[in-house]
Amino acid sequence: MVQGTASSVGKSIITAALCRIFMEDGYKVAPFKSQNMALNSYITEEGLEMGRAQVVQAEASGQKPSVLMNPILLKPTTDKKCQVILNGRVYGNLSAMEYHLFKPKLKDIVKEAYEKLCSLNDIIVIEGAGSPAEINLRENDLVNMGMAEIANSPVILVGDIDRGGVFASIYGTIMLLSEEERSRVKGVIINKFRGDVEILKPGIEMLENLINIPVLGVIPYTDIKIEDEDSLAERFKRRSGNYGEINVEVLYLPHVSNFTDFNVFETQQDVNLRYVMRGESIGNPDILIIPGSKNTIEDLIYIRNSGLEKQIYKLHKEGKLIVGICGGYQILGNKIRDPYGTESSIKEINGLGLLDTETVFEFEKTTTQVEAEIIDKKNGIFKDLECRDIIGYEIHMGQTRLGRNAEPFAKIRKRLHKEVEVFDGAINKKGNVFGTYIHGIFDNIKFTRELLNKVRKFKGLKQIESNIGSFEEFKENEYKKLARLVRENIDMNKIYEIVNGD
Repeated sequence: MVQGTASSVGKSIITAALCRIFMEDGYKVAPFKSQNMALNSYITEEGLEMGRAQVVQAEASGQKPSVLMNPILLKPTTDKKCQVILNGRVYGNLSAMEYHLFKPKLKDIVKEAYEKLCSLNDIIVIEGAGSPAEINLRENDLVNMGMAEIANSPVILVGDIDRGGVFASIYGTIMLLSEEERSRVKGVIINKFRGDVEILKPGIEMLENLINIPVLGVIPYTDIKIEDEDSLAERFKRRSGNYGEINVEVLYLPHVSNFTDFNVFETQQDVNLRYVMRGESIGNPDILIIPGSKNTIEDLIYIRNSGLEKQIYKLHKEGKLIVGICGGYQILGNKIRDPYGTESSIKEINGLGLLDTETVFEFEKTTTQVEAEIIDKKNGIFKDLECRDIIGYEIHMGQTRLGRNAEPFAKIRKRLHKEVEVFDGAINKKGNVFGTYIHGIFDNIKFTRELLNKVRKFKGLKQIESNIGSFEEFKENEYKKLARLVRENIDMNKIYEIVNGD
């Protein structure tokens, strides 16, 4: 089990690395996180919802994502409430206190998922959450030492040296554990180190003498491009690092979800990707994206009150491409209705009015994987589009109806591998504003590259080819790089001794 001294120390990325290493060494391995709190989720082939971090770890393991890897997903809806998803299905919205009282009933769900996953694999790499030293949360814990007890698992503790105070955080975490919990910790990893490790060695020796637990390795700070739940803040604040001719800006909404929809832009050498953070203004984007949201109405109010609405209208008048994904698609419409209080106490609110659509929130959540075809258009960015096939997944509560001045964006041909004929999304008559419920459409490199090349053409620039063949191929190479980096900097012989209980 991989635990951390705090959030954002790199637990999920170390878990992914170990999964890939074990796979490369010939083991059938799977990740497991009993309880994940995240707005970044994914839909499996069965139409079940799980945390995105475990999807990444499953990919690193060479396995298809399964809700067995993440039986409990918590999606914050407000500061005090979460949507609780059990085994991939919505259970309901609970306050923090309601969930705390509910936790004892979840132990059997966690144990059953873990044991079933164990029966299918040689090694399970379990990820913890936050810190095991949160002594106020020790009772009924299901995700840190409580999970280690359920699994009877040895623990590796990860500390982040880049944030400072790594020795104190490791020592303090160990000292706040009970004697039984402390006995489970078999090794320590120091993560995100910059500099000469020789300078660190005296401190490592003193730490080992204090805690009587070996330091298994020091992982250098690196910029391997893998989705990482523990580095959300870093991802949002940084730019792509490219200095290309196309500017893509994504609004950072207070309840932003599934921001991984846009990671692929970082792989394209002509794209500058920027997240517009709270208090910032929109720049001069060629493509502006309003992302998914777990609380669409509150995020619409944020756009309105922050002055972003006027900036969006200005871009629209200039003919810039404006895109809405899921909640962003709903925000672009004329009106959003919530008659049953599914998301908010606000029953009705006007949207931005850039698409002639109306959305009504309902009780049932749509969770599907889809294959779709973008409908050929007479005007705008999608006129004479060559690559019109897209794949992705849907996660939404609302149903959207189109008015006379909007056309469907795409036609869904398959849902959960069953043939259907359902229209998705909307596009305006001019062809420069569109929205869709389909997450992951930009992962289709051919489609994304053609879209970017159309923007280049509008700007009088020559078309270019993608520098990667597919996003899947790109991610596979990053997993290999991650595994190589971790192998070179930790004692894998000791790791195997810990796995084998030696």
